[in-house]
Amino acid sequence: MSPTLSDHALAAELAEQAGRLLLELREQISDPAKLKAAGDHRANELILAGLADARPDDPILSEESPDDSKRHGADRVWIVDPLDGTREFGEPGRTDWAVHVALAERGRATVGAVALPARGLVLSTDPAPVVPARPTGPIRLLVSRSRPPAVAEHLATILDAVLVPMGSAGAKAMAVVLGDGDVYAHSGGQYQWDSAAPVAVALAAGLHATRLDGSPLVYGEPDPWLPDLLVCRPELAPSVQAALRKAPSS
Repeated sequence: MSPTLSDHALAAELAEQAGRLLLELREQISDPAKLKAAGDHRANELILAGLADARPDDPILSEESPDDSKRHGADRVWIVDPLDGTREFGEPGRTDWAVHVALAERGRATVGAVALPARGLVLSTDPAPVVPARPTGPIRLLVSRSRPPAVAEHLATILDAVLVPMGSAGAKAMAVVLGDGDVYAHSGGQYQWDSAAPVAVALAAGLHATRLDGSPLVYGEPDPWLPDLLVCRPELAPSVQAALRKAPSS
């Protein structure tokens, strides 16, 4: 991987390469358990090797690797989820899984790429995506297909929104970027690698991306836990945040 690539281009290239590898594994391995294990491991190896080659001095936080103590206090930290939505990846025909590659600088997710390999898409911070105009109709609220959080049910009631079940966190956040949904609100637990790349892309596209209480999302902290997230169209942010303030769990 060339060290002359910009951080944005590097993130996009690694996410795309990992996505191609994952699609190949899907063709080669029929056993779901073996496929998911191979996907996590092989995509992680590819991304980490590329970063080590192009940015050897930068520490990395990856879901699939032991924590790198060098990242604690570092100004630059790459944050990687090599396969976001492992469950969906293991189900034939599903497209709602992703690859996340992000760079946090001084706590902010400034660079990122989210690949949606089964859809042939890579969304990145440069060039930033253009969010389509919102169609008429009710607010579309992205939720987990397996365990929608209580906050989503609360928002659906207050905002008279329709629920749109979907798999991985990256797929849900990118659905807002692509205009396939309007609000993604998550509570109940995530880690920095679940949201860093999607948040970088969402912010570059002009979307609202914060914690549920409106505070900034801070990346590169020693504790990788970052349990809640709000990504939505900016014009909806005031009404969504007002509704969140009324939530029983808020």
